[in-house]
Amino acid sequence: MSLKSFRDEFLFISKSFSMNKYIIALFLGFSAMVQAQNKISGTITDVQNLPLSSVSVYAPEIHKNTITDAKGYYEINAVPNGNIKVSFSILGYTSQNKSILINEKETVFNLILNETHFEMDEVIVSTGFSKLQSQNVMKVEHETVASLQQKGTTTLIEGLATIPGVSQVSTGTSIGKPLIRGLTGNRVLVYSQGVRIENQQFGDEHGLGLNSAGVESVEVIKGPASLLYGSDAMGGVLYFNPEKFADSKSFKGDFSQRLFSNTLGSSSSLGLKTSTDKWKFLVRGTYDTHSDYQTGSNERVTNTRYNEKDFKTALGYSNSQFSSVLRYNYNKLDLGIPEDGIEAQSESKITLFPRQGVANHLLSWNNNFFFGTSKLEASLGYVANDRSEFEDSDVVALRMKLNTFNYDVKYHLPVFGNFESIFGIQGMYQTNDNLGEEYLIPNAKTNDIGVFATTNYQWKSNAIQAGLRYDNRKISSESQGILGDEGSFTALDTSFDSFNASLGYKTDLVQNLTLRMNIASGFRAPNLAELTSNGVHEGTNRYEIGNTNLKTEQNIQSDVNLEYGNTHFEFFVNGFYNHINNYIYTSPTGEILEENAVFEYTQDNAKLYGGEIGLHFHPHPLDWLHFESSFETVTGKNENSDYLPLIPANNWNNTIRTEFRLKKWLKNGFAAFNVSKTFNQKNISGFETGSDGYTLVNLGLGGTIAFGKNSLDLHLNANNLFNKTYVAHLSRLKTDGIANIGRNISLGVNFSF
Repeated sequence: MSLKSFRDEFLFISKSFSMNKYIIALFLGFSAMVQAQNKISGTITDVQNLPLSSVSVYAPEIHKNTITDAKGYYEINAVPNGNIKVSFSILGYTSQNKSILINEKETVFNLILNETHFEMDEVIVSTGFSKLQSQNVMKVEHETVASLQQKGTTTLIEGLATIPGVSQVSTGTSIGKPLIRGLTGNRVLVYSQGVRIENQQFGDEHGLGLNSAGVESVEVIKGPASLLYGSDAMGGVLYFNPEKFADSKSFKGDFSQRLFSNTLGSSSSLGLKTSTDKWKFLVRGTYDTHSDYQTGSNERVTNTRYNEKDFKTALGYSNSQFSSVLRYNYNKLDLGIPEDGIEAQSESKITLFPRQGVANHLLSWNNNFFFGTSKLEASLGYVANDRSEFEDSDVVALRMKLNTFNYDVKYHLPVFGNFESIFGIQGMYQTNDNLGEEYLIPNAKTNDIGVFATTNYQWKSNAIQAGLRYDNRKISSESQGILGDEGSFTALDTSFDSFNASLGYKTDLVQNLTLRMNIASGFRAPNLAELTSNGVHEGTNRYEIGNTNLKTEQNIQSDVNLEYGNTHFEFFVNGFYNHINNYIYTSPTGEILEENAVFEYTQDNAKLYGGEIGLHFHPHPLDWLHFESSFETVTGKNENSDYLPLIPANNWNNTIRTEFRLKKWLKNGFAAFNVSKTFNQKNISGFETGSDGYTLVNLGLGGTIAFGKNSLDLHLNANNLFNKTYVAHLSRLKTDGIANIGRNISLGVNFSF
């Protein structure tokens, strides 16, 4: 980063913080509170009163975790007064999430866990109330990054696309955008480190910009989440939970290495972390490098190579009054943009022209202040996204710098009977600056502010959750160039408002059968590209023209989730209907400008509907065998019954998985056989082409080798085992007839010490 760039970003942060100095003053005032020394401890046993060792005990509000010893004993120090949520989980037993009242220096809390043969029930934090999924009114998908990597996927977004209802719009193996139930781009909000990610996500070739290293898990909300997150969450939310700190009074480290045969790729990561009762620290560095990927015809697709550097660090402090965590993530991407298809074959990892260079800084400060019976969450975030595109030389053709400061304050009211309630305020201040020779969107400023209230009422096995929210977004941009020329813009000064609401109900119809019903509205203000675009964006192969008359997208979605689960069988059905007013999309005009077809932004009412269905069978007495199957479908149409673009094909996914243990040297062993059937997609928009179906076969094998207190995790995968040549419907290389990745054998090793 140049001295000038650093100075500009520093001035931006200073300006943003001065605008919100009342928040900073609030933080500093609370941090001076008098401290007390509280402790919670206890013993975890099974139904036969036998102690359970290695039970994970986690208090997410204060970022403290530990495990039980051989006697089932645990202890957490420096705990605040009031009701503190603590989760208890271990594979093979039913997870518990307890709200424990702390009103004395030492609180004893013992717990009995019941056996189960299914996966652990996880605490969901993205819905505001930090409840177990089994207690949640809203159905939220939860996956650990470790489980995604065990599937042999190359990138984070490729792993996410294995979750039912989630797909990816891809450009080779390097660029992937999440798509939830047919909606993508600015309609899907991404959170990392408790902060919303802003990285010019309107662009088809603008990926996540997140590396999976240092990410613990992901939560997927499939539907409008504008109530909690504001604009851009109308299609859903991807909420990435960062890795936990080390257990109190411990030091931990790990080194992981993953190798990929198809791209001749490598991913290396080293992490170190340590904790005392009050202080916590971690640091992690990662480097990924890949050559051009190879299709099933054994041809490499030119310039799909890429390199990625990622650095993460965090510092945490907690006492009996508050908890604070400061995190920083720097991600640098060097991406080739495939333009000429399959040319001279190369195994080089040095990107060609055209290419992208993306540097992303993410700074977050997450705080919890405890007042006995209530709590205040306050988070500040700063995201600096510097995106450069190079056409045929090292001279930057297009360079956009997007600086975003956001804040999120939630006050959890004292629990009243069975009511839990939250009042919140969120805001964002954003600037977009152009520094290259070409302009696609103008220099602009965006201001967001939103206020909301939500409450959860729970009795027996029933729960109701409801909420209201108001948002305002203001966008102002500068004029540029001579009107009519490429890269010219008129000044813009506009504002968008929206009121939204949600209502959900969860109940157990009978034992082991749970019903969830939700209805929620969401909204999305038009983004800067949709309002103002005037030019060719490298890699899109089209000239885009914005529309300053666009209105706010407003949707209402109803969801029904039915789940059944006993000791050996689980079954779920998810159905949704999503109606969107003023759906924004691009439509071809038939003109040609700058040797590219012209597309204009327009809008129409639209509807999407479909869902997911699946089962998990664990036959008795074959405790080592699991069979999982899921089917997902989405249909999208506009008001004239024409099909919407970028709707994923139906998919049927089946996995047979075995679990085993070899004496004392190999634990958590697994072997998996997966068959994924993607069907034809002929329901296409006017400027799309249809896609043929295909079937992929994948294999996986792995386990953990223990060396005293150290361990070695291994997994070997063969994806697309039979080297099938296929073209995915959501591949941006489909128009050129370029196939997706062929057989890919990967080896992953993670050594923990």
